[in-house]
Amino acid sequence: MSIENLPADNAGPAIFDSLPYYDNELEQNPFLREKVEKELAREAKPSQAIHPRVPPPVELFSNHPLLAAELARIESRQPLEPLDTTRHQLPGPQNPSDEEEWKAAVRNAHAQLEHQRLRHTNLALLQQYGPNAWRIHNYLTEATAKNIEKALEDLNKLMTEVNRDRKNSQTRIGNQLTSLETRWTELISNILQIEMANVAIEVEIDRLNKSEVELASSMSTVTLTE
Repeated sequence: MSIENLPADNAGPAIFDSLPYYDNELEQNPFLREKVEKELAREAKPSQAIHPRVPPPVELFSNHPLLAAELARIESRQPLEPLDTTRHQLPGPQNPSDEEEWKAAVRNAHAQLEHQRLRHTNLALLQQYGPNAWRIHNYLTEATAKNIEKALEDLNKLMTEVNRDRKNSQTRIGNQLTSLETRWTELISNILQIEMANVAIEVEIDRLNKSEVELASSMSTVTLTE
């Protein structure tokens, strides 16, 4: 495994024992991936309860019933109601002898006439100033789009550079770790060989000591016999 240090805000460097660009034990040993998946499956599922510090959901358009109803319609995926075209019509009075119906019909005719006049004025203004306004709008929109694309390109380049630096750094550190692990294995092997040699020497020393004792005993016996 490996170590990557990242600066923290109020403490020392945070240590992450992971080098994803270098560690490939799961790819080299498929049975390890199976063990990891089994361990993850055994872990308890995270609670779906909202953390108490999370603020309650915001109720949108609480003071605007029309907007709230429109939002509810969109959330429920209901189709938009067709436009009411009756206010753009000029129905005559159903009872020709009723003066109030005639007055209502006249007021409706005046409203329709004013509406048509405003439409004619807006169309004339649009015909006179609309093309230039749209050109300016399109120019500003294209400039904004180019700025956003340039910012996105810069961010992608920065992200690529960061990932490249991380990969190079992790590869370099990984090679150092591999070298250290190899050196550690060699040292452990040397230590084991030295311990085995010490044990063999101790056994040989014990054998020589016993032989010396036996030889000294036999020499003393020969001396007494003479």
